[in-house]
Parts: sequence; C-alpha cells; structure tokens
Amino acid sequence: MSVMQKEKLRIIRKEKGYTQKQVADYISTDVSNYSRKESGDVRIIPDEWERIAHFLEVPLDEIYEDEDAKVIVNNDHPVFNDTSTSAGLINNQSNYSSIPGTIVENLQEYINLLKEENERLREELKNPKVKK
Repeated sequence: MSVMQKEKLRIIRKEKGYTQKQVADYISTDVSNYSRKESGDVRIIPDEWERIAHFLEVPLDEIYEDEDAKVIVNNDHPVFNDTSTSAGLINNQSNYSSIPGTIVENLQEYINLLKEENERLREELKNPKVKK
C-alpha cells in the first residue's frame, strides 16, 4: 500500500507552531491517531479536514491532499472501505489487535464527555462564582 503523507498539512501546522497534540485535541482524537492521519496511515474525513483548516486558520485547499488510506476512523462510526470481511471490527494494516467498533464508539463518546466536562470546569475556573 502506498502511503500519502499529508506534507502540506504537516508543513503548515509546523509553520504556525502547533503540535500534533494541539490539533488532535481540537478535532477530538488522540495524538497517536492524529499522527497516523498526518502520516497517511489513517484517512482524514471531510469534517476533520474542515475543522483542521479552521484551527490552522487557512483555506481548506492550502492543506488538503487526496486520500488513499484504507481505513477510515470516524469518531461517530467506524467506516470500512477496505475488503475486510470483519465489518464489525476495525482492521488496519499495522495489525493492531481487532477491537469491536462498539467499544471504540463508547470510548470515544466517553472521551468527548470528559473533554466537555474539562472545558466546563476550565470556564468555571476563569469565572468563579462568588458565594455569599
């Protein structure tokens, strides 16, 4: 499988001084998954391309490069565009152990809830309510 690195994305991210972790946090994924997206091992879905462009404050066409990865990891639902017979399992070329999609979805939902709670608590710390 030929892997298309997202060089335009990587270069602009570095020029703007952002880490992979900062972009990963913004698109609600973990840094190792984002790293695989940037290296071309995992597909970046259209919604993520738009969010990354917004985060980096650049037009989408400045960072977008065609996809050829075999695995799509979507935070909402795993989508399979390979010829895998195990449609209920995420199957990727690096031979990661197969994890049922429902577990991945549940963990992603939990992570998103925690991120929302963290954001709410950050806001609360910025604007503490004065108790009378």
